[in-house]
Amino acid sequence: MLTRRFGDFATAEDAVQEALLAAATQWPVDGLPDNPRGWLVQVAYRRMIELVRAEAARRDREDRAARREGDDRRTAPAADEPLIADRDDTLVLLFLCCHPSLSTASAIALTLRAVGGLSTAEIARAFLVPEATMAQRVSRAKQVIRASGLPFRMPDEGERQDRLATVLHVLYLIFTEGHTASGGADLRRVDLSEEAIRLTRGVHALLPDDSEVAGLLALMLLTDARAAARTGPSGELISLADQDRNRWDPAAIAEGTALVSRAMAHGPVGPYQLQAAIAALHDEAPTAAATDWAQILALYQVLERISANPVVSLNRAVATAMVHGPAAGLAALDALDADPRLAGHHRLDAARAHLHEMAGDPRRATAHYRAAAARTTSLPEQRYLTMRAARLACGTTDGEPPAGQLP
Repeated sequence: MLTRRFGDFATAEDAVQEALLAAATQWPVDGLPDNPRGWLVQVAYRRMIELVRAEAARRDREDRAARREGDDRRTAPAADEPLIADRDDTLVLLFLCCHPSLSTASAIALTLRAVGGLSTAEIARAFLVPEATMAQRVSRAKQVIRASGLPFRMPDEGERQDRLATVLHVLYLIFTEGHTASGGADLRRVDLSEEAIRLTRGVHALLPDDSEVAGLLALMLLTDARAAARTGPSGELISLADQDRNRWDPAAIAEGTALVSRAMAHGPVGPYQLQAAIAALHDEAPTAAATDWAQILALYQVLERISANPVVSLNRAVATAMVHGPAAGLAALDALDADPRLAGHHRLDAARAHLHEMAGDPRRATAHYRAAAARTTSLPEQRYLTMRAARLACGTTDGEPPAGQLP
């Protein structure tokens, strides 16, 4: 709302952060306002005015904002002022941050920061790059947006298509961080996964005939359908093979399956549709043992050809083990050791541990589970991996090893 009103993205971000800080310190003492959103808008608006007036270099932007609005809009809005129902500022901001004047990497980083609310460290982990590198990327992207003078509006149809691939990648990363948080005490960040689904629904409403938009929405729904079964009563992680499938959301599975079926029938087929098709095969299997691993492996092989990605290759290696045995899967994992993007990444060790466990080699499995636990920054994953290592070291397990997919 502030960016739309003032046309100054970077300063609006500062003002919103200060409003959130004020809320975090005042609300626990004074109590929750009757209209928390209106309170935040009012405080952020006032702080924005202060920031604009504090620097002479920004006075021209204040004048432009004043000329765009009538006299009745120059004061802070009332706390109970209704939102304009036909405008989704978050969706506009999403497309603004994905402007083609930015490199794809910079656009994704900026959007994850501004729209997704991810920290610089979280974004760096998603990109498998150092945090300092990502901080420079975000800073440069803000400068480009600020210097461009771009209007805060939804781009036209042609511009939307130019930015769509970046928009979808951003939404995918926001959902991924929400589904399995890269750090902290909680396995999930429900706010991120729900916002990613909401925004993807908005993009799908704009572009209902785009098969990859439909594929991404299907992937999110089919993955999120299993969310309730991924943790136990104490928040402990439950692998896909051990989940109570009665707790999966049948409505989300039905919607996601219908979306991906329609999308793949009309094409062209892209990576999000392929991932959604894989998720649908997992969701439709009545038991872990009934999973159609041969079809999943075939889909991963196609996905790997059209979307070179070390994580896709890692998942393909696990699927290979489920079809051709753990030795074949371990050989496929060995080919990933030279990829610098996976160097030191906990998922490579976790996958290798799982396949050694399948192969009946508890000593090596234990060593890799421990290595994976030491490398992850997610406490639920760390506890899960440590527990598996401890049980193997003691010669016991809690049932069958996780079948083919990390939890």
